Amino acid sequence: MAKARTVFFCQSCGAQSAKWIGRCPACGEWNTYVEEVIQKETAATSTGQWKPASTVPGGNLTKAAKSVPLGDILVEDEPRIITPDGELNRVLGGGLVPGSLVLIGGEPGIGKSTLMLQIALSLRQLRVLYVSGEESEAQIKMRAERLADGQHPGCYILTETNTQNIFRQVDQVQPNILVIDSIQTMHSTLVESGAGSVSQVRECTAEFLKFAKETSTPVLLIGHITKDGSIAGPKILEHMVDTVLQFEGDRHLSYRILRTTKNRFGSTSELGIYEMQGDGLRQVSNPSEILLSQRAESLSGMAIGATLEGNRPLLVEVQALVTPATYGTPQRSSTGFDSKRLQMLLAVLEKRAGLRLGQHDVFLNIAGGLRLDDPALDMAVCAAVVSSLNDLPIPGNVCLAAEVGLSGEIRAVSRLDQRLAEAEKLGFREMYVSHFNGKGLDLARFGLKVQAVSRLDEVLNGLFG
Repeated sequence: MAKARTVFFCQSCGAQSAKWIGRCPACGEWNTYVEEVIQKETAATSTGQWKPASTVPGGNLTKAAKSVPLGDILVEDEPRIITPDGELNRVLGGGLVPGSLVLIGGEPGIGKSTLMLQIALSLRQLRVLYVSGEESEAQIKMRAERLADGQHPGCYILTETNTQNIFRQVDQVQPNILVIDSIQTMHSTLVESGAGSVSQVRECTAEFLKFAKETSTPVLLIGHITKDGSIAGPKILEHMVDTVLQFEGDRHLSYRILRTTKNRFGSTSELGIYEMQGDGLRQVSNPSEILLSQRAESLSGMAIGATLEGNRPLLVEVQALVTPATYGTPQRSSTGFDSKRLQMLLAVLEKRAGLRLGQHDVFLNIAGGLRLDDPALDMAVCAAVVSSLNDLPIPGNVCLAAEVGLSGEIRAVSRLDQRLAEAEKLGFREMYVSHFNGKGLDLARFGLKVQAVSRLDEVLNGLFG
């Protein structure tokens, strides 16, 4: 029988130390080391633990791994599991990959459990095991009845936090998809520490990872986040999984954004948009119409910019408010847009366009709760600031898509044809683009007037005269 051994773990980054130290040498955080027992006094039993398929019957020996030349590896194209949720398929890169481990994080009450239960109920042809460590079976049943068509005979509910008991049920149910809600509530008897600790999160994730890879069963993990928005637990958790999805949005508003931050099987720049309703989450197939639905054409300080999120073009409303500074130092505040880039664009307007912004407060907002970093919004930001400063509205049928350089030049952006097609579909009649974007692009096939400009003052003269 092994003796108990304790190690101090950093709750921020997962680094370990033989003794307590005040500041973590790995991440630099203070007072984050917590003592945890990593081995029990008695020998831990592995009954119910996931056993790999290569285990020799009648013993506990496994086949040793052997190196294989790269050219001798046979790759079989396994079809992805296409879910009825088109937004989830988009952010995953085309659907669930067999054997993948997906981590979904978000704030409390944002709708993570609702989204996963909705997916579990919609997969009619598959067996889904939904494991919850936070809610009872009756609570899950009430939520399932609230969702549209909440009856699915192939959806099994298990309220359990012990991974050994979970794998016993997995052997009985043989699910095609496993959902864990949440990974911070799971604990393994092989590690003697509290649920949610660094050791438990790492051990439980390793067990689910082993199960997913050896059975080709997709595993969806729901994870908590910290107050600064990062996934709770050690950073190694995000390294172990194949895909990390972030569920964002204000829980007091109806719209939710599903964003990919890591994806081994697809792009990391995709975006899915949902609307929270009384019967669950509804997919928003055309977010541009919703983002522009509350637009007033006669108000100043508003400009429409064409941006891209992954392969999806979006038209968003950029709102600016410029007022004389009441106090000595002018304020620069932005929501949904990089504040440093805003300061750079304000400096370009002051230097190249001759605007006096040094004694004005500037507030910028991307309507709809989106957070965007596309340089193609530079021209829309500049136009909105000038519109608010001079109290001159921009025509409602005009949109803009171009990057602004430090010398005031208008630079080209990528995939302009998709931005033009989206603007034409939504009824816009005029679009300002860079002069250098016209090369190799047939602008005549679009049903809107394209204004090709090369300098910022040309844009301002065209919009405001």
